[in-house]
Amino acid sequence: MTSVTTNNLIDGKQTAEDIKVEIAAEVATLKAEGKKVPHLAAILVGHDGGSETYVRNKVLACERVGFQSTLLRYEDDITETALLAKVAELNHDPEIDGFIVQLPLPAHINPEKVIEAIRPEKDVDGFHPMNIGRMVAGLPALLPATPSGIVELLSRQGIKTSGKHAVVIGRSNIVGTPVSILLAKNLDTANCTVTLCHSRTENLAEICRTADIVVAAIGRPEFVTADMVRPGAVVIDVGTTRVPDATKKSGYTLKGDVNFAEVAPLASAITPVPGGVGPMTIAMLLLNTLRAAKGEIYPKASA
Repeated sequence: MTSVTTNNLIDGKQTAEDIKVEIAAEVATLKAEGKKVPHLAAILVGHDGGSETYVRNKVLACERVGFQSTLLRYEDDITETALLAKVAELNHDPEIDGFIVQLPLPAHINPEKVIEAIRPEKDVDGFHPMNIGRMVAGLPALLPATPSGIVELLSRQGIKTSGKHAVVIGRSNIVGTPVSILLAKNLDTANCTVTLCHSRTENLAEICRTADIVVAAIGRPEFVTADMVRPGAVVIDVGTTRVPDATKKSGYTLKGDVNFAEVAPLASAITPVPGGVGPMTIAMLLLNTLRAAKGEIYPKASA
């Protein structure tokens, strides 16, 4: 395996920790002023390994910054009607400032129906059509956590985006499409020219080689190889796929969408997996919860 120096690694874990320190300081101020501490709830359906880990990390992150947190667990045979009833209950609970329904959901539950049932002001994942629409229109919104985390990571790492060509691989509503929109915004942290690629894109490798910034969010382990990246490009790897590995105690290895061993020596900066985008997603979820608790986007309903 080609050796990789650490000076081109983008440390998402440390950047996320910096954001948590900032949030914790603000929560401490709220407490000192006798104001309500933000409260984040999470609904977890079933026992998907990745979801279990992710939700556990969210709960730990809440403790880290001084939030209250509630975890609601349900078996994967819960009906869609019962899940929607729980969403409605959280919508009307004044103690809950924001909540998430962890994806993926079992096949018999329509995720779009669940997402649309969450009130926009409590949608701290940033998936509701109201928040997506406000983001597209350039209005204040609770932004999708992973895409906003990517933009924040680029900004805090001092990576120039203005005028750069960004190629986003993957057009999901959760990452690919919204990050392409955010990177193209007329903002200090964005201003890219963006090409959004997907499974029907022709000459994908050729297009990727023109990119100053590559965002890989296609969900295929080690899909992006050295022949797809020009020397000096910045590479953001969003992928987190569990690949069986008998040598590991857990029985699996976490792989990104980028073949790290091939691509890292070419890149001017690259996110590792784990430790890159993942921690930023949680940090931005916390930031959204704080903003929701303060009524920054949508005014808090009077008691």
